[in-house]
Amino acid sequence: MPGVGPPVMKQLRNNVIRAGLGALYFSGAHHLLRPLLSGVGAIFMLHHVRPAREAAFQPNRHLEVTPEFLRATLCHLRSRDIDIVSMDELHERLVQGRFARRFAAFTLDDGYRDNLEFALPVLREFDAPSTVYVASDYAEGIGRLWWTALEAVIAKTDRIDVQIGNAALRLDATTQAAKRAAFDRLHDWLRALPGEHDLKREIEALCARHDVDMAALCRSLCLSWDEVRRLAADPLVTIGAHSISHCNLAKQSEEIAAQEMTVSRARIEHALGRTVQHFAYPYGDREAAGEREFALAASAGFKTAVTTRPGMLFAENAGHMTALPRVSLNGNYQDTRILPVLTSGAATAMWNGFRRIAAA
Repeated sequence: MPGVGPPVMKQLRNNVIRAGLGALYFSGAHHLLRPLLSGVGAIFMLHHVRPAREAAFQPNRHLEVTPEFLRATLCHLRSRDIDIVSMDELHERLVQGRFARRFAAFTLDDGYRDNLEFALPVLREFDAPSTVYVASDYAEGIGRLWWTALEAVIAKTDRIDVQIGNAALRLDATTQAAKRAAFDRLHDWLRALPGEHDLKREIEALCARHDVDMAALCRSLCLSWDEVRRLAADPLVTIGAHSISHCNLAKQSEEIAAQEMTVSRARIEHALGRTVQHFAYPYGDREAAGEREFALAASAGFKTAVTTRPGMLFAENAGHMTALPRVSLNGNYQDTRILPVLTSGAATAMWNGFRRIAAA
């Protein structure tokens, strides 16, 4: 589509996804497809769980759902007689081939304070286990939530001056549409930078120029070690590792990628006094986690490792325990009508071209 920039493409993609989910629901096709595509279970992925915010500019809205939507999801699963299990139980059922009943696991990435304040009370209502994957730098209060920092930068200014390659750009941020376009442009640029040090340099420069304190953002949003311990004390909660710095592991040397996995686990184990057996890849898509990372997680001794690749679980996933797919509970699509579509497997199957396993 010549002349259509990334922001327009993103909006188009969101509209297509929303329309596709709606079409599956209204046509009833998901009922017909469920026996073929629903598999043996699913791992649901969340990040923030908190009340809806009123700000007009929320480019990271997809990373948060309301407690009410989480409650609706749990109600739906219970109504379909789907077992809600821990990642340990999920691993056991896959290994043993115990598929008499379908099952679902809930996972929350990064380690946000709202997981303790808003998600846990809802999960307790349903006696539902969950796994929270903690990036250890975030618990230390020194992590770079660069996508949140970028949102804060753009929210407070009418203009962004930035050097991208050899081009000095001045991006308009005077309207909500302009802010969103600027965010998408800069987000894609930052995510595509060759190394973590490049990302660090550029986001720190933007934050310094616009007086955004990235460390303060981290401390305000993320669980401290004391709060991680409080969360871990609940028998429904498992704490998993999510690397040290939330870097793109595929862009690191093999040695650094392995350290990001093992050192983050060691820090969490030291803080909690218990073993950590589950891992989530930062970003978790094909550009951030592939065969090398899957092998590293297995070599590190993790029982499971989860990606952000969309998909239901099938018996064959037992052979790919460090490349498990998930179903995103996306803040852009908080409509209870889509829940039957999500649990039918129809949406993720369409996304994957009807391949059951996408572990390579």
